[in-house]
Amino acid sequence: MNSIPSSGVDDGLLTESVTEASLHPLRSDGDRPTRNLAVIVATLGRPDVVTASVDYLLKTQSLKPAAVIVSCVVRKDAGNAANLPGVTVVTGPPGLAKQRNAALAAMPAGVDIVVFFDDDFVADADWLAAAARIFRDEPRVVGFTGRVVADGIKGPGLSFDEAVHIVEATDRSAPWSRIEPFSPYGCNMAFRLSAIADLRFDERLVLYGWLEDRDFGAALAKRGGRLIKCTSARGVHMGVKSGRVAGDRLGYSQVVNPIYMLRKGTMTAGQVAGQLFRNIVSNLVLAARPEPFIDRRGRLRGNLKGLADVLRGRFEPERAAAIRPLVTAYLRTTSTSSE
Repeated sequence: MNSIPSSGVDDGLLTESVTEASLHPLRSDGDRPTRNLAVIVATLGRPDVVTASVDYLLKTQSLKPAAVIVSCVVRKDAGNAANLPGVTVVTGPPGLAKQRNAALAAMPAGVDIVVFFDDDFVADADWLAAAARIFRDEPRVVGFTGRVVADGIKGPGLSFDEAVHIVEATDRSAPWSRIEPFSPYGCNMAFRLSAIADLRFDERLVLYGWLEDRDFGAALAKRGGRLIKCTSARGVHMGVKSGRVAGDRLGYSQVVNPIYMLRKGTMTAGQVAGQLFRNIVSNLVLAARPEPFIDRRGRLRGNLKGLADVLRGRFEPERAAAIRPLVTAYLRTTSTSSE
């Protein structure tokens, strides 16, 4: 695994549907002070990608972050981002949850809002300002996610230049609105630090951290407060394919992680059923003629291993890390692993 992507799930409503009454125009109050924000970016083995995205963030945001923390396993993974002004690099064990927790432990004093971006997420210039405005004006909002106008995770991926073009061409005059309740999408999400308190990402959701964003958001929601999606905070998820978790491991997590979360109370039975049905059926149907950028056969093998463990009463998401992927032509041609 060379990158630390989010779960790739952006349709994660905490309830099963959203009515028109859930859509609200945003309001602003210029008399209240803007909150201090810090940005956390977890990365592994993609120094050029994280350097480009962090450099663009620092050059373009209308509201400058108080701090940017790049969390990696070895310092060289941060690339030239380590030399950018205001950037702090922290190192620690690999894995999305562990790396995000390491960054939270390094959070400087005075920060009110913590923002998590994937290393291949390109944010619109007003993303941080939109988040700060919501947290300033809506005291009961504890979690926030933006609108992904293009997501390369669903296809062959987007280049940095393509992502920048899409972001800068997006109509920014569209009316602002919010949707709630809405589970945060890990490639671009923000939280009120006082609401997080001692809560941390579940490190049993290893490697890719499949559904760790939904797990964290649901755990936070249990403490009270609102989770929203704001359409004025826009961005593009490149979905860079290099270094994605091997299909066998991801497929295992696709089965075991949601069932583990059901048992701990951060997913409902309906949500788990939907996750299992969509992923297993997709892998099964497409295994014969898979997309060139997704290891469907590996995922299906992982699905079957996960189902076998669940039937044995083993609900241990960390077992995904012990799976040795079958070396296939797909893995050899990508040189790393699948999305």
